[in-house]
Amino acid sequence: MAQLKIKLVRSLNGCKKDQIANAHALGLKRIGQEVVQPDNEQTKGKIGKISHLVEVTQA
Repeated sequence: MAQLKIKLVRSLNGCKKDQIANAHALGLKRIGQEVVQPDNEQTKGKIGKISHLVEVTQA
C-alpha cells in the first residue's frame, strides 16, 4: 500500500480549530515534524484542509 510522508512546515498558531484538529489527527504537533500515513481518501481529505501548512511527498 502506498504511503505519504507529511511534514508540518508552518505554525498552527492562528489557525482555525478544525485545521488544528486535522493536524493533530495526522500526528503533527510541531514545525518540522514528519509522519508517514497511508495514501487513502481520509488522509487526502485531512491534508486538503491544511494543505497550506504541510509538505507532502511519497514515502
